[in-house]
Amino acid sequence: MNPLLPTPLAPDPGPEIAQLAQRQRRANGPLMRIITKFGGTIEEQMAHLPKGVRDQIERVTGNALRRAVDVAGHGRAVPDFGPRAAPAFAAFTGAIGGAGGIATSLAELPVTVTVILHAILRAAEAEGFDTTLPEVRAEALRVLTSGGPLAEDDGINTSFLGARMTLTGPALHALLARVVPGFAAVLTQKLAAQTVPILGAVTGAALNAAFLTHYRELAHIRFGLLRLTALHGAAPVRARFEAALKDLARIKA
Repeated sequence: MNPLLPTPLAPDPGPEIAQLAQRQRRANGPLMRIITKFGGTIEEQMAHLPKGVRDQIERVTGNALRRAVDVAGHGRAVPDFGPRAAPAFAAFTGAIGGAGGIATSLAELPVTVTVILHAILRAAEAEGFDTTLPEVRAEALRVLTSGGPLAEDDGINTSFLGARMTLTGPALHALLARVVPGFAAVLTQKLAAQTVPILGAVTGAALNAAFLTHYRELAHIRFGLLRLTALHGAAPVRARFEAALKDLARIKA
């Protein structure tokens, strides 16, 4: 590069940050908002699930995530269902799982977990990340524990951008030990939500589609911010994202 020539400036990230803020506001769809609203009732229903069932959900979730991460390491070994077909496929598996109560729901759970994780990976790929890299797959797993990129216990994790790690053996075990309990609790909540009277008309199909769409949106927001962070720095991107969310809140108010 000729040092006498001016270095082109990176485009202003403001418009894209504003779009990501809009996505954040829409991430919780109507069904997810209903589940959140009736969270107390759902917690009561969860308490009625036998401890053995709750333990089994956690065990199935961990095994499914481990296999899905391994498959992701080999590239596009799993078909990309696309933005519309993925929720439809999740709905289909949810309908099958919900047909026979807890027994079939547990049998269907590994498929649901795999479809959700791979939707997250496709979102990361769409934002320009190489999903065969262990650090990207690790970040995809962390999406499953995030309520948003500004959550106090989460944040925009920029450390992985310069990291080179192995996601096998002890490293994967340690990461799953942090991710699985929280995500398994969410899946338990999903199963329990189906027993809440006001949600009685909501099928396993609708719940699966809602959860997949929710996590896929979180992944687009998270990896979109990470991509902008690599170009513009973490502090400016975070500040502008926070400001965009506040502006949207004022407009809604």
